[in-house]
Amino acid sequence: MKKRNIFYTLLAITALVAALALPQAQAKAQKKEAPPQVLIKNVNIFDGKSDKLVMGLDVLVEDNKIKRIGKIKASRAEVIDGGGKTLIPGLTDAHVHLMINNAPAVSIYEDPWAYVGAQAVAGARAMLMRGFTTVRDVGGPVGGLKRAIDEGLVEGPRILPSGPFISQTSGHGDLETSAYKLSPYFTGIPDKSALLGWAYVADGVPEVTKAAREVLRTGAAQIKVMAGGGVSSYFDPLDTTQYTLEELKAIVTEAEHWGTYVLVHAYTDAAVRLAIEAGVKCIDHGPFLQEETLKLMAEKGVWLSPQAYLFGMTPEELNIVGTPSESKMRQVNKGSANLLKWAKQYGVKIAWGTDLFGPPAKQAQQPLEFVARAKFFTPVEILKQATSENAELFKLSGLRHPYPEGPLGVIQEGAYADLVIVNGNPLKDITLLADPEKNLQLIMKDGKIYKNTL
Repeated sequence: MKKRNIFYTLLAITALVAALALPQAQAKAQKKEAPPQVLIKNVNIFDGKSDKLVMGLDVLVEDNKIKRIGKIKASRAEVIDGGGKTLIPGLTDAHVHLMINNAPAVSIYEDPWAYVGAQAVAGARAMLMRGFTTVRDVGGPVGGLKRAIDEGLVEGPRILPSGPFISQTSGHGDLETSAYKLSPYFTGIPDKSALLGWAYVADGVPEVTKAAREVLRTGAAQIKVMAGGGVSSYFDPLDTTQYTLEELKAIVTEAEHWGTYVLVHAYTDAAVRLAIEAGVKCIDHGPFLQEETLKLMAEKGVWLSPQAYLFGMTPEELNIVGTPSESKMRQVNKGSANLLKWAKQYGVKIAWGTDLFGPPAKQAQQPLEFVARAKFFTPVEILKQATSENAELFKLSGLRHPYPEGPLGVIQEGAYADLVIVNGNPLKDITLLADPEKNLQLIMKDGKIYKNTL
């Protein structure tokens, strides 16, 4: 009997010890599993939408989202003292080509594919270090780079990819530099551009429908179509209108079936009006647009993605003197003078994009777009374009948006923790953003710190 009592006593003691130890074990497990936190203290906040800074606040980042904004104490967070500097949302660019790191024909037809990929990795990291945490890539085989960035294999911005752009024969996306190229349509010889996912040359409703479906299969967030002539293509004059209304409508229909939209490369009134009639949601470039067409875009809510800095670059600065592109660029220099003035006057939705593809030195001029726009817009207007307003454009990707878990381009609770600290107040001096190496002291994307010189 005594042995039995002793056994039950020991059993009860063991159970009691286990019960007392359980909360401690659970607490340890919870502590171990708690997501990382970063507390950014004492910053003046531009939230992406307001006209003024909110002074002297703290921002708590948990994992990859903004958890709290205010006066905050956090016991387990990594603390960064912002020193009264300006915190802004991560910058965005609505028109990049991360895979084109040379002249387009060279990247597509001449450079080894592994070299093109290595260039793209370097270019993506450089773009992130200029403070750009999200970009819309508007043409090229960028899907693999996006995947590598999202998986943390390499560093770079979030990417909303367009995949291969769609072009008619002899259109702006038909980038072979010889007038005597062997057309795959007649010879059956595959085009390297199509094989490697740069562009699909398609003509007629059945072909463009299939091309659109192929593009969507690549994981495109939106579809890019060449609807008019361009500078970097040799054989399509700037004044040309490319694709018929029926062809454009067919592509728009396929995009809508997948819950997304179409953007077009277009320069002229005729090309843009045709695109608008077809249901296109965003016009990229548009240097020759006239007042009436810009009024129409404002009425229809169609976005304009212009390039203030690029439109002012001369053929000498672009190193294209003596090429078929020289005279085209001089036409753009002359024709684009009133575009942004009219676009602002009539209330067109204006994206912030650069299109500075090519060698690293040219891409490094990306922040100069801030300076070029200061001729037409206030610093606050420019900052909104490069943050919350671009994010509004990106939302048109709808069901195909690759980053749906939180808002982009804003500083608010629940938004992605894409944050930049500026040494100074860019709401008063937008030129601060033109020198990111000097003036951007903290760069965070998705809750991870990539630069901190505070």
